[in-house]
Amino acid sequence: MEQQPAISDYGFLSDSRSGALVGKDGSIDWWCPHRFDGASVFGRLLDPRAGHFRLAPVGVGGPGCRVERAYRPDTLVLRTVHHTPHGSVAVTDALAAQVGARAHELGMNSPAVLIRVVEGLSGRVRMALDFAPRPEYGLLTPYLHEQPDGGVLAGAGPVVLVLHADGLRLRAGIDRVTHEFEVSAGQVVGMDVAFGAAYGDPPARLDPVATLAETVRAWEAYRESHRYSGRYPDLVRQSATVLTGLTYARSGAVAAALTTSLPERIGGDRNYDYRYSWLRDFSLTMRALWVAACPDEASRLFAWATRSIGRIGDDPVPVLFGLEGERDISEHHCRLRGYRDSRPVRIGNDAWLQRQLDVPGEVISAVWQLRDYLGATFEGELQEMVLGLTEQVVATWQLPDRGMWETRGEERHYLSSKVICWQTLDLAVGLADRLGERAEPRRWAGVRDEIRDAVLREGWNDRIGAFTGAFGSAELDASALILPVAHFLPATDPRMRSTMAMVERELGTDDGLLRRWSTDPAGFLMCSFWLVECLVMAGESQRAEALFERVAGYANDVGLFSEQIDLRTGDQLGNTPQALSHVGLINAAWRLTEPDSY
Repeated sequence: MEQQPAISDYGFLSDSRSGALVGKDGSIDWWCPHRFDGASVFGRLLDPRAGHFRLAPVGVGGPGCRVERAYRPDTLVLRTVHHTPHGSVAVTDALAAQVGARAHELGMNSPAVLIRVVEGLSGRVRMALDFAPRPEYGLLTPYLHEQPDGGVLAGAGPVVLVLHADGLRLRAGIDRVTHEFEVSAGQVVGMDVAFGAAYGDPPARLDPVATLAETVRAWEAYRESHRYSGRYPDLVRQSATVLTGLTYARSGAVAAALTTSLPERIGGDRNYDYRYSWLRDFSLTMRALWVAACPDEASRLFAWATRSIGRIGDDPVPVLFGLEGERDISEHHCRLRGYRDSRPVRIGNDAWLQRQLDVPGEVISAVWQLRDYLGATFEGELQEMVLGLTEQVVATWQLPDRGMWETRGEERHYLSSKVICWQTLDLAVGLADRLGERAEPRRWAGVRDEIRDAVLREGWNDRIGAFTGAFGSAELDASALILPVAHFLPATDPRMRSTMAMVERELGTDDGLLRRWSTDPAGFLMCSFWLVECLVMAGESQRAEALFERVAGYANDVGLFSEQIDLRTGDQLGNTPQALSHVGLINAAWRLTEPDSY
């Protein structure tokens, strides 16, 4: 059985409706064309038998072959150049934008068409095409039907895919289309795969070369409307483009990642579905969008969250929702081998059932960030939401929860959860004059101060000289780094300095990576970017800058981060591309630019 490529070998394509992953070997191994969290039609990423669309020179990867690739600037249109003993050829891949889409129209009505354009650069190169769709996460093998115009239709279950290639008459095999053709210098061959529903409108038919040019213009126009003036502009612009690519444009929700079940440890079982939008990451993502994109994106994300939450009741607000606000995203296991035998493969995420006390604080922190845009007085649903979330924190802060790492063991009194409860009430007090007669800032301030006393008393461990992961624990946890970020304690406080030093010494590596806890098998990129922010706030800007540059170096060759890094090999691990890692880079770069910001 063949082994899947390294996670870092993949490039990311997006139409802000869905996304695809294309490897250095020319194989598209992941595409869920209906939307990010829909079923895959290409799933080789998680099982070699679950479908792919490979387009590359014959013998790619052999002697004398070399690959270079890069995005067209400010786009997620990927150009891969294959150098072979017989010549060079470029393959440019994209998910098509709607014709004429500009600026914030990007992704609103994407046609669900995958574009691949082959361009001969030198010599004469023989190309091989292997189109093997397997809808419904590999459960279906479609029937293939040759079309009068030279294309091939693949249909099974709810899915229709139509493959066309300019100037080529494709032949349907039993379960795939294979074809070889030669490309000379200056020759261009366009291909497209169009998705449609079996009982809906037929798949779109587009000119692949013209559509590719139109898609590039759509991305360029989008980025032209967004300006960033801080440090590390190239890195920030790339990360902002990735966040745009992970945004489901119709609702404004940002998917945590494109993929499901890429493991935190090869062969392990901590493999979760990240194709949803997390409220816990909400305020951090809002900050990054505000810094690197523009207020429109932050405002649309906020509007999605308020609609998704609905009226506040006694039940905890879920930590995550579907991209159109679905609440019940119950988890089941999928019959796939898993990435390099890492099982189970999960569809859905049962974290939506967990109690996580930090969720209200993330939303109210976002309200605080947008307060100048929301008006001097909050009315109607906005007022109800802020009041409801605040009162939920007042009523529940003393309860245990699952913490920011969503542990699936017993509930505990996690430090980070209590700190965010404190932040919730601190911000609510500051917003009270906008909340009408039912606001009770004096009572909220009293509870806020109770939480602060509890954190300082129960969260600090004198024996090890640090804030720990949970009340009464002696276990270090990198989540303690949020105390300065949340303005609970200044980074210059002696207790915070001691905590930072302990976290660096016990959970860090020489390369700047931080594990979340002592037995964590890999470095967690977001924690390293938190440390950058803490160092800046502690007045250690030179150390922070050096750390930032080391951690930024873990991006792959086209600037993509997954969630974690293998401490032994330096390989990327976890779902990819990971929004939180890119959010961390943007926020850390801005902290280096404006140390006293937010």
